Amino acid sequence: MPLYADAGLLIRRNLEQIRNAARVRIVPIGALTEEQLGQINLGRFANGLNPIIAEVVFVGAHIYKSRVVRDGYTIEDVVDQISAAMDTTAVVIDALHMTIMESTNLRADRYGNLVRDRIVFECSARHPRAELFSVMPKGDMHKPPK
Repeated sequence: MPLYADAGLLIRRNLEQIRNAARVRIVPIGALTEEQLGQINLGRFANGLNPIIAEVVFVGAHIYKSRVVRDGYTIEDVVDQISAAMDTTAVVIDALHMTIMESTNLRADRYGNLVRDRIVFECSARHPRAELFSVMPKGDMHKPPK
């Protein structure tokens, strides 16, 4: 599985520290499969960019602001979204100027939706590692109450 065994704990801890206005550290949370890494690096080569390595790191500030503060999701919701989008079956999506991966399986969320979770990687700031920058539950017609 691409997420490390302690990834949920590390993601949760960073998001809680951000909520409490504490400083967070960059933490490694998982690794891309060989196929996922190969697809991403093919796209990077085609655009004249240096390849990345398999390890994925996490900070969480953008995710906290967009999913928890703006959309009203809980930290547990975000951990579920990331877990689904980082699954071994997730596929790389071709996108201009972005590195995106999406779950292939529909996931039932806590709000009555069937969603496909999508993550966006930031591949320059922490190069050669990819940073899990954003996560989005695609198909979330029923949003959490704020």
